[in-house]
Order: sequence, then structure tokens, then C-alpha cells
Amino acid sequence: MVLLITYELKRPGQDYDSLYEAIKGISTIWHHPLTSHWFIQTSLFPQQVWERLASHIDKNDNLLVIRVTNIPGYSGWMSKETWNWLGTKVY
Repeated sequence: MVLLITYELKRPGQDYDSLYEAIKGISTIWHHPLTSHWFIQTSLFPQQVWERLASHIDKNDNLLVIRVTNIPGYSGWMSKETWNWLGTKVY
């Protein structure tokens, strides 16, 4: 399944490299199209991903993990690379 991880990090200057590395560590199949958005392909459920990432953010930050499906579809303005990535991963 493909999950979207999106976040709002509220502490300017905070080092969030461990968060980014934790996201990349969940799956070798990921795409990072926007500053605070990642798509990952994984067999983990959103709650399991959240549990792996929670220790990498501050309590005043926001982080959302949701499953991306092709029902009823999705739309928006993204790069061709992102649309191609989604098109090969989301069923």
C-alpha cells in the first residue's frame, strides 16, 4: 500500500534529520515531492508508521499518516515524476 506522510514542524531551526531518516528507513520505495510530504510504499499500516515516527518530532508538531487509494481517485497539480510514481504504485 502507499501511505502519505505529511507534517507541520513548528520549531524553526530544529534538526529534523532523524525524522527524514526514519521515514526513509520505513521503506526503500519512497517519493518526496513537497517539502513536508512523502509517499512511501509499505506493508505497514498508518498506525505502525506513526509509532515509528512519533519519537522524531516535538509535541507541538503535527504529523499525519494516511493511506492513498485510487478510489475515487486523486487530482492536483504535481510534477510529472510524482504522477508517474503514484500511477505505478497506487491501485
